[in-house]
Amino acid sequence: MTEYVLPPMMSWHEFLRAAQRPETVPGGSGRGASAEWAGATWDEAMRLAVDGWPLALREARVSVGDLRERAGLRSVTTLEPTWDVTGSEVDVGAYLAGVPECMVDAVPRRTSTRGRVVSFLIPAGYSFETPHDEIRNRGLALATLCSAIIDAGHSVEIWSGDTGMTGPDFDRRYSAVARVISSGEPFDVGRLIFAVAHPAMCRRLWFSVWDACDEELSLTLRETKYGRPPFTCEPTDLPPEVTDPYVFPYLRPGDPQWSDLDTALDWCHTMFADLGLLEA
Repeated sequence: MTEYVLPPMMSWHEFLRAAQRPETVPGGSGRGASAEWAGATWDEAMRLAVDGWPLALREARVSVGDLRERAGLRSVTTLEPTWDVTGSEVDVGAYLAGVPECMVDAVPRRTSTRGRVVSFLIPAGYSFETPHDEIRNRGLALATLCSAIIDAGHSVEIWSGDTGMTGPDFDRRYSAVARVISSGEPFDVGRLIFAVAHPAMCRRLWFSVWDACDEELSLTLRETKYGRPPFTCEPTDLPPEVTDPYVFPYLRPGDPQWSDLDTALDWCHTMFADLGLLEA
């Protein structure tokens, strides 16, 4: 099988830079699709991608299972001393030496260190007729449970993957992945919500990434309306250093579990339990 594979985008900023590159051939859907279908104008999509989508998540009371982890970067909080003219304790040595900044406070500081990292890969692709409410309900359910796992103290990285079939006979697979959340940086819940729950993530940003590819690939995807299912992501779509990831199923339009948020949360909770992420 012929495959079109883009190099992995290792950070959210790298993904946004790729989406902002000029179109290879003018007229792509990334910038040209209607705001009603895409869920936002191009400018609105970029603003949400940078600032996050400020939707409130439900509180999820869950018990986290034994997660598959790998070695990688994780974020930890340590207390580091800082000296100033005011503080909670006296540095006697500095005081006796006549140093004005002789008061010490312990300040929390987040740093990156090597540790155990859990990797999630969430497919971004879905059929063109998929309604906004199904995209939103599925995304909010995934974001809620991913956030609960992060809040439980686990170091998690979250990837978005755009895959599908293209070509004249739809026998060529295309794939690209971008890291949305890195374990070595502060958790940005607004970014996660936009990336998994807003239709503009796929219909503006991912389409714009493909619109900026080489002319042959860009035209091939455009002629096939940016691919058809299955939009299944595979562990091998990720960089080789990402081992044993959790790969979630792609969104299929009309599936009854996405009709409302409560149903979506129940279905995702069962899926997370089946994967061993949560206790049943």
